Amino acid sequence: MDIAELSGVPPGFTEYLEAEGIEELYPPQAAAVEAGILEGENVVASVPTASGKTLIAQLAMLSAIERGGSGSASSGRALYIVPLRALASEKKAEFEAFEAFDVSVGVSTGNYESDGEWLADKDIIVATSEKVDSLVRNGARWIDDVDCVVADEVHLIDDSNRGPTLEVTMAKLRQLNPDLQTIALSATVGNADEMAEWLDAELVDTTWRPIDLKKGVHFGNALHLDDGTQHELPVRNSEKQTAAIVRDTLDDGGSSLVFVNSRRNAEAAARRLADVVDPSLSPEAREELDEIAEEIRDVSDTETSDDLAECVIRGGAFHHAGLAPEHRSLVEDAFRDRLLKVVSATPTLAAGVNTPSRRVIVRDWRRYDGTAGGMQPLDVLEVHQMMGRAGRPGRDPYGEAVLLASSHDELDELFDRYVYAEPEPVRSKLAAEPALRTHVLATIASGFARTREELLGFLEETLHASQANDPERLEQVTDTVIEYLERNDFIESAKSRSAETTSGGAASNDGDELDATGLGHTVSRLYLDPMTAAEIVDGLEASDGAPTPLGLYHLVSRTPDMYELYLKSGDREEYTELAYEREGEFLGPMPSEFEDVRFEDWLSALKTALMLEDWAREVDEDRITERYGVGPGDIRGKVDTAEWLLNGAEQLAADLDLDVTPAIREARKRVQYGVSDELLELAGVRSVGRKRARRLFDAGIESRAQLREADKSVVLGALRGREKTAETVLENAGRQNYSMEGVSADDSARPSDGSSGERAGEDAEDSSDTDDTGQASLGDF
Repeated sequence: MDIAELSGVPPGFTEYLEAEGIEELYPPQAAAVEAGILEGENVVASVPTASGKTLIAQLAMLSAIERGGSGSASSGRALYIVPLRALASEKKAEFEAFEAFDVSVGVSTGNYESDGEWLADKDIIVATSEKVDSLVRNGARWIDDVDCVVADEVHLIDDSNRGPTLEVTMAKLRQLNPDLQTIALSATVGNADEMAEWLDAELVDTTWRPIDLKKGVHFGNALHLDDGTQHELPVRNSEKQTAAIVRDTLDDGGSSLVFVNSRRNAEAAARRLADVVDPSLSPEAREELDEIAEEIRDVSDTETSDDLAECVIRGGAFHHAGLAPEHRSLVEDAFRDRLLKVVSATPTLAAGVNTPSRRVIVRDWRRYDGTAGGMQPLDVLEVHQMMGRAGRPGRDPYGEAVLLASSHDELDELFDRYVYAEPEPVRSKLAAEPALRTHVLATIASGFARTREELLGFLEETLHASQANDPERLEQVTDTVIEYLERNDFIESAKSRSAETTSGGAASNDGDELDATGLGHTVSRLYLDPMTAAEIVDGLEASDGAPTPLGLYHLVSRTPDMYELYLKSGDREEYTELAYEREGEFLGPMPSEFEDVRFEDWLSALKTALMLEDWAREVDEDRITERYGVGPGDIRGKVDTAEWLLNGAEQLAADLDLDVTPAIREARKRVQYGVSDELLELAGVRSVGRKRARRLFDAGIESRAQLREADKSVVLGALRGREKTAETVLENAGRQNYSMEGVSADDSARPSDGSSGERAGEDAEDSSDTDDTGQASLGDF
């Protein structure tokens, strides 16, 4: 289909496509147009990576905006739901090109308490499923006026952690607006027809790709491909298979993406494979890679930063969840620009972010599964998602995806298991108590259901209901959840009110009215798992006096919403001793050592809490990563989660009139900024952050007011002579004349190396005079 045949899109859009080099639609895009995406029809597009799903979404959204809005909106509005924050930023950057057609774009991924009212004026809103769920809970009025919703990577409904939120959110959006146009973009899955039936949608289901994707297995000295051909690809003496394939790809002018099963393996592989790339780098490439390496070192004072930078200067990199978000972004950009020739990654890189390569090498097709007690094969769908990263239009003449075999038997197994296999069907994970706890409470609190009958009726609109072989299973779990929520005073029924009791008992009758209590409304608004809220409330009520930061960090670390640090070999004895030493600070009774599982969970929470305490004591980031065996990204993730949970604890304490809110607020702010209590005011000045605050304090500047009045030479000396940084800090502190022109740094105010004990010497904010944004809130990541 020629793009000139498109109708219902904004004036100038076809010219925009032509400028992008698009003259004809790909077959899946043409099929979606024929299915009615330009006329408001629902469509499920199950197509391979790089086959044009994004343009399908753009056509649907722009035509919905052009048709005009429903409700109070004068023009149409579209909502684009993504699984990852990084993908939200990427999509926003893409869609901002439409501002040329008077289409405004907004992105929202954090702050689950907000109703996002500022988004009401946007034509396209990009958000994660969790954020959209929170917007519905918090009564965002503009949600009712959404005309088109696009769910990207909708096959992730199969994910037991995040899938239920996407599934319930889609069902709520469709209930709020029965005329809502729904576009679901999916990888090729085994039951796309079931998803289309659930969403009352037309189905576009194809394996077409714009360039050829060859799949195969390397064994011995040959690459065996799915079309039955073989190509010589020798492994030299002492060379590993992966290195041989990367070398061969380099010789052909391509790049390689290598998937492995752990962070440690990703880092080790990157070091080895960078050695393969290094000799092929041009002087110009080395210069650009050196600049990127310096940016990477500036992100954090950790060994991880240094290790990554050392790989990058040799043309390679690693990518995993332990990296800071800035690390991952720098690696992704450099790989897209083909400056990096090889990246070894855990499967997180396959989850939607645009990182194409000539060859994908799936080195590890097994992964450790604690629930199974050993290594287990990856799902076909996950491996196919990795393979789909190979070859992108306009960049590569073809793509190749390669698995590695060490024997003839394994060669045959890999062809049967992955190369020739169809992906698994997507199955709802909603009928599990942890998933339903939060969604049942939110459904009642937001008024979607007022009785058990209405609640079950709403759940009948989910994918699970359309797939269920055992329809009574969802009903049974729902009754268990209702009973739990009543018992913990999150909801009340007419029966419980009339009896003036909340003590267990049978589930409410179908017609009994269900209402969220004040506590239940707060928990839903804060986006907390009700079990998390119950644990926090019990802990705070057990507090004898003002709780310590460690006690509060431990309390939030033992909730379901915090991913605790694992106890490693030898940790149990160390943390058991620490648990007894600090038992008086715990909020609630410590379990007995003989309660093996509970006690181990308690110690894992203690390890997490001690890491947070070290961060709030200004312990150097590198020492924390070494002490707890974590990466910079893990620290930021734990700090981000702790700040959110402590904010929830503060509001729960206020609702229950508990006299602990000042202690919670201080612990929250200390972990937010990573500072002792004496630095809280300084660290709260934008662009200061934890280390600059310490340097200013040590130079005698102890408050925002003193910063506004301080001798400029002292400020400049404390900030290591960086004039632009000093000007930015003074401006943000409210100083009217913040210019550093003609000011000389007071050398006596300069921090001496190593003067802060465990505290870090150089921070990311001080890395460049051009950095005026300061230390971002961790909620931004």
